[in-house]
Amino acid sequence: MKNPPAAHMPMLKDLAPQLDAATGAEIGMPRLRTLVRLRWLAIAGQTAAVLGVHFVLGFPLPLGFCLSVIALSAWLNIFLNIRWRKNVRLNENHAGLLLVYDLLQLAVLLFLTGGLENPFSFLFLVPVTISATSLSMRWTLWLGLLAFACATFLAFRHFALPWAPGEAFELPVPYVAGMWAAIMCGVVFSAIYARRIADEARQMSVALSAAELVLAREQRLSALDGLAAAAAHELGTPLATIALVARELKRELPADAPHAEDIDLLISQTARCREILARLSSREAQTDEMYQRTSLLVMIEDLVAPLRGSDVEIAVENPTGAESGVRAAEPVFRRNPAISYGLGNLLENAVDFAETRVEVEARWTEAQVSVTVRDDGPGFHEMIFDRLGDPFVTTRPGYGEEDGEAGRHEGMGLGFFIAKTLLERSGATVSLANRPLPEHGAVVRVIWPRGAVDLGKG
Repeated sequence: MKNPPAAHMPMLKDLAPQLDAATGAEIGMPRLRTLVRLRWLAIAGQTAAVLGVHFVLGFPLPLGFCLSVIALSAWLNIFLNIRWRKNVRLNENHAGLLLVYDLLQLAVLLFLTGGLENPFSFLFLVPVTISATSLSMRWTLWLGLLAFACATFLAFRHFALPWAPGEAFELPVPYVAGMWAAIMCGVVFSAIYARRIADEARQMSVALSAAELVLAREQRLSALDGLAAAAAHELGTPLATIALVARELKRELPADAPHAEDIDLLISQTARCREILARLSSREAQTDEMYQRTSLLVMIEDLVAPLRGSDVEIAVENPTGAESGVRAAEPVFRRNPAISYGLGNLLENAVDFAETRVEVEARWTEAQVSVTVRDDGPGFHEMIFDRLGDPFVTTRPGYGEEDGEAGRHEGMGLGFFIAKTLLERSGATVSLANRPLPEHGAVVRVIWPRGAVDLGKG
């Protein structure tokens, strides 16, 4: 049984609590200020419509009752502004109850002004759509059912539609039934569409946040060399003092003293520490010239080395540097945490799914640089092939106690998304394919314009 590599697994597992919090129910909870402002907008529109119909068009309607219902919403807004801060984020139940009120208030106004014959009856869509974008599916379903019940009631029971005095106006029953069906269809489709868009936006936001966290950790790891050089500089003075005191003690002690050997050992180990610190300090001067540069094949070998402990054979190939007869010079990369993490994650995925062998092929020409990773595993499943690279889409199996692993890692669908995002930010194009039959396995190709990554071509 092969052991899957775990170079980046702990990192994604460490992010799990943050991702769970970000994808929780309250991530999309609306602020009180948002609902209050929307209700003020509704109050202004309802007031203008009622007054316009009564005074401008001259159509009689129960003006006192209508204004009372609208005033109730205004008083509710005033109460909410006094009772709570405007920027407070509502919990799900409070937000849901406020939307229930908005739906019932609209139903009462429509009851007083013609029911479904009123052209403003389409506003039943608004509370349900707001719920679909910010609340849970449970509240959205309840609001949808309430809208269904209110619309059904208003189809049969309501005051007459305001119209010119002395003229009778009645819409035929099939037309009212069509209005009911149109409102119900609008509620359903707008809720589904709004929820799908909101879910995708939330998932993308969470996934991009995870990518930023991963990149920040990789950058901190890259900064360790600078910290080591700084530590070496700071430790130089106390070590010199220790060495000086040890030599003074040796001069004071007779040659046959019982602690003479200990003093010699202390002096030798101090000298060794100073040599180590000197090497670390010298890397500070080499940072720009040596450490920050790496050839393509050396970078690939550094990424492959930690993965060679598995039962999968990893072969690094470089068949030719140029498509023409003349071999181009090997590209030199600047050490980039984004590229290191992205390629490392692709290699880990290939080793996880491979049966016996993973091939890593590096090619370059005067115009571009490419790295291709092939494995002999099952390949990409056709059902999710078009969605690979989106956040929270995965086919990675879990590794548990039965596989000989101490812990369990299940694919969150973020590893490949993060790798693809970081590589594309570095200027690369990432393409996916399956190996042609009768072979089986996945093929991932990463291609950069040479001028974007080669220090000699930039």
